[in-house]
Amino acid sequence: MGDLAVGARSGTEEPEEPAGQVESSHQATSSAHQSQSQSKTASQRPAPPGPAGPSVMGDEEEAGRVKKAKKPRAFWKELPILIGIALLLALLIKTFLVQAFSIPSDSMQDTLQRGDRVLVDKLTPWFGSKPQRGEVVVFHDPGGWLNETPTPEPNPVQKVLSFIGLMPSAEEKDLIKRVIAVGGDTVECHGTGPVKVNGKALQEDSYIFPGATPCGDRAFGPIKVPKDRIWVMGDHRDDSLDSRYHQNLKGNGTVSVDEVVGRAFTIAWPIDRWGTLPVPDTFGQPGINTAMAAAPATLGLAGAVPIVLWRRRRLSGDRPRVLTGSRYPR
Repeated sequence: MGDLAVGARSGTEEPEEPAGQVESSHQATSSAHQSQSQSKTASQRPAPPGPAGPSVMGDEEEAGRVKKAKKPRAFWKELPILIGIALLLALLIKTFLVQAFSIPSDSMQDTLQRGDRVLVDKLTPWFGSKPQRGEVVVFHDPGGWLNETPTPEPNPVQKVLSFIGLMPSAEEKDLIKRVIAVGGDTVECHGTGPVKVNGKALQEDSYIFPGATPCGDRAFGPIKVPKDRIWVMGDHRDDSLDSRYHQNLKGNGTVSVDEVVGRAFTIAWPIDRWGTLPVPDTFGQPGINTAMAAAPATLGLAGAVPIVLWRRRRLSGDRPRVLTGSRYPR
């Protein structure tokens, strides 16, 4: 039969490519696979930080650190600081603004009772304010007033609390009385009263202890109160060792305004006795300030006289003079 054909193909096989074309096809396929591998490797690598700063993930981590750093302290850690600030403020208030005092006796009944706590204004004296008639004031012992009065020995806690102003001091020798007369006033009281200031009788029924007489058992005066000093008396005239009983000491029973701590303006404790301590109306009656008002009026008159004389001389010098029997030059 015939010989078999060498290299014969079935009808379904593709035609063979030339050798050059086969090599090119393999190179293209290899390049495509290499490009895909490089792109996968590049996608798996972390992106380098851009010129604007860290990546978005870095910003979130940084914000988390800031929030964690700003976490507030525990309350128990801040408590000592709060207590220290509160104590410092209390000390400043006690020193410059207001201080509490305890009433140890019955000398100011019925206005004040034993055991009352009063608040004393310490601010206005810093601005030159001086005690006025009718005010209830706290003042240091002028010397010899409390020699026979024992002072209780406080415990350490009381000492600390009184130092910072949270408790009235038990060691300080202070007194509380009502101002009856001030520097320049003349004060007196005879028999059963009344007390007179600059010749004007005081109506004291609203504040002296019921049943007590204005003079008590110690008449006095007339006494001229020196400048920058005050005459003080307790509202319980029969139970108050006030100016009346110390006329043999320096100042003849008067108290220097430098010894005054401040004016007691309110009863703070107990709650059922809370109230203010106003100046009674009798101290504002007409005529009681005559002695004090006369000085400014006199000074004003003395200063006005030379001004009037100078003005009259100037006006008379400005007037044209008329010369009779004389000729004016042409």
